[in-house]
Amino acid sequence: MAAVDLAGGLSAADIEGIGHGSSSATVLAAGWERLRAAEGYLQRLVDERRLVYGVTTGYGPLATSRIDPSASRTLQRNLVYHLCSGVGEPLSRCHTRATLAARIASVTRGHSGVTPAVVERLLGWLEQDVIPEVPAIGTVGASGDLTPLAHVARALMGEGRVSVHGGAWEPADAAQRRLGWEPWTLDGKDAIALVNGTSTTAGISAVTGAGAERAAGICAVLGMLYAELLGGHAEAFQPAIGAARPHPGQMRAHAWLTALAEDSRRLQPWPGVPPRLDEEQGAVLPDQPLPQDPYSIRCLPQALGAVLDSITFHNQTVASELDAASDNPLLFPEEGRVLHGGNFFGQHLAFAADALNNALVQLAVHSERRINRITDPVRSGFPAFMQPRQTGLHSGFMGAQVTASALVAEMRTGAHPASIQSVPTNADNQDIVPMSTRAARQAATNLGHLQRILAIEALVLTQGLELTDGTGFSHSARQTLAWVRELAPPLEADRPLAEEIAAVADALATPHRAQRLVAELPGAPPGPAS
Repeated sequence: MAAVDLAGGLSAADIEGIGHGSSSATVLAAGWERLRAAEGYLQRLVDERRLVYGVTTGYGPLATSRIDPSASRTLQRNLVYHLCSGVGEPLSRCHTRATLAARIASVTRGHSGVTPAVVERLLGWLEQDVIPEVPAIGTVGASGDLTPLAHVARALMGEGRVSVHGGAWEPADAAQRRLGWEPWTLDGKDAIALVNGTSTTAGISAVTGAGAERAAGICAVLGMLYAELLGGHAEAFQPAIGAARPHPGQMRAHAWLTALAEDSRRLQPWPGVPPRLDEEQGAVLPDQPLPQDPYSIRCLPQALGAVLDSITFHNQTVASELDAASDNPLLFPEEGRVLHGGNFFGQHLAFAADALNNALVQLAVHSERRINRITDPVRSGFPAFMQPRQTGLHSGFMGAQVTASALVAEMRTGAHPASIQSVPTNADNQDIVPMSTRAARQAATNLGHLQRILAIEALVLTQGLELTDGTGFSHSARQTLAWVRELAPPLEADRPLAEEIAAVADALATPHRAQRLVAELPGAPPGPAS
């Protein structure tokens, strides 16, 4: 298992690996040095009775209150208590682990002043798979993810509930003591350093961004299989077309599709030069074969390329946020400064998550359109709904196609941007808010819906492959068929498909399983660390 230094430069894939448990988390020496320096500087400020927000003052509009250092522990505890007001279902194990990792990353930049032992405990939680119960709803992303991170801090204090190694929820104090830890007493700047940052949004966004890049690769693989089934023209995938419109994502998509098409004999080959017109046949020749394919084939590089550029923007934003100190105030020990500001404001992540959400919806729309065309016998030439035996008595993938349409509607309904939904709060101290966590959660939800649509498409297209004579298909197509058949048999007679759709979607959502489908793409999306 690869170890990720959370105090170093991080990518979305790094956090995803920790979230899924395929990578371990560590902090190397430089991170510990920064933690100790910030802690020591904070203690000097307290000893000198300096004014430091959240340490020697109250919070938000109550910062006019001056707090004696002797009341520090009560102040930190009460911050956690009043913020533990989250509601709704708890975050998933993966998203909670990603949150812990992102928070460690932020405080180890050396500007937070948290006690290093708090970081040791959080690393221990990741190692022992201790998952605090964190309700999903309750943050507006303005002073960071106050509410979900407060539920993390509450569990550190031995209150609330945790799950260990996927077990049932149990009291946090009993679970920690069983593992050899006493509940932690927050002091100094511990509580505000833990809760006052963007780490829940950043963690969820990292997991979604890494998964979205794989989903885009899977769309390329399925899009090529669709083109092979319909005898599409290889010409549309030529890299020169991408070079003439040099968006990085489109050029990457052309490289993917060219590689996938390389050994296919199902596609119509590019002739190199246009064929000559036969003048003896007359000026007008009606009902000739179309020289170009429908847009679901011909524009696949452009559509996929735009998505890839959106994913890149999102994941670069996430990487910058993972390398950031996002709480307030910020300590600068080497310069002897304390700066009060707003790095906790999640607008960057909100815009990025909304952009990613749009891209995920577009992938879903294109997948659903491919399903619709290939199951229509008039436009595809295949049996209706891919059921060749006693059609009418059996309906094949008719119901699954409708489910794909319903999933697109779910995604579109959830695509309204969260980043513009400012609702002033906190006695107008937070008079503008970015709703970043809502944006991240919605993108994560839509990634799950997209994986379900792609699962239906994979089942339909591989059925189509088996309805042909099987010759001439690319290596990628044959590999996709083998991958799907590990999870679902051919559809020879009507049967319930819900469980098979769920099984394929779950495999597409599992990094190491989905990676098998895209591993051979040039510059393939990153797989799980090993």
